[in-house]
Amino acid sequence: MSAPFRIARGVKTVAEVVEVRLVEAGIVGRGEGVPYPRYGESVAGALAAVEAVRGAVEAGADRHDLLSLMPAGAARNAVDAALWDLDVKLGSVSLPRAVPTETAVTVGIDTLAAMHAAALALGPVPLVKVKVDSEAVADRVGAVRRALPAARMIVDANESWTLGTLRAVTPALVEARVELVEQPLPVDADDALVGFEAPFAIAADESAHGIDDIDRLRGRYSHINIKLDKTGGLTAALALADAAERAGVGVMLGCMVASSLGIAPALRLAGRASFVDLDGPWWLAADRAGGVRIEQGVMTPPEPGFWA
Repeated sequence: MSAPFRIARGVKTVAEVVEVRLVEAGIVGRGEGVPYPRYGESVAGALAAVEAVRGAVEAGADRHDLLSLMPAGAARNAVDAALWDLDVKLGSVSLPRAVPTETAVTVGIDTLAAMHAAALALGPVPLVKVKVDSEAVADRVGAVRRALPAARMIVDANESWTLGTLRAVTPALVEARVELVEQPLPVDADDALVGFEAPFAIAADESAHGIDDIDRLRGRYSHINIKLDKTGGLTAALALADAAERAGVGVMLGCMVASSLGIAPALRLAGRASFVDLDGPWWLAADRAGGVRIEQGVMTPPEPGFWA
């Protein structure tokens, strides 16, 4: 990482990813997944899951077969993305073009002065995301708002609040013109959101993984945060976006801290989302050559040939 990245559940200094490569007729398809400990994942476990389907994939299993061969998660995401990349390059399938897209850029938890300075350093970005825990929420959000008076704002609590905290900080969030609060309550406590009339959007992140979650989320959340490492790839993410739209649930597009190889497939979904948060590579000390670029909060797609 280019700097320590602190959220409510800890500090991250290294991003560990799993890369899958598929080769057919001299063409290489690549995909990346980020095993996430919050969901019981590890690099070793992801590698084992990939190896478990090696024979099936080499025998011709496709992206739809993966949905039954592998559980949702980082390992399936990596294989799914590699299959998409390979199939597009072989000309057997197409995807919407990636276009320059406004993305949230994130300010991690720190001292008030450091968060203010970090926000100032971003320049005039259109969308900022503020990581918080349960301490000094109003002050931290206010420090970022003073630095970026014109930016749209997301606040991400990563399951660290209670309903009491949410009620207490709501006036400050309204004053700071926060548009969306992401996963304020723990997954096992979000029933408390039923009946809470929020003056801003609330997105389910840790509570939302796939289509089966949508019915339970309605009445609690206005939006669902789609991350390819949660859905287990772009194939399932596209189906989840369709289901969310049919159910009248808004779409937020998110990511783990990943390289551009992990972001490139998600970028093809950006046009479906009300909020795009794909700044994972922005936190890396070094990204993959030819990957995405983020300048003043706008993500430029990878160079031609990088992915799909």
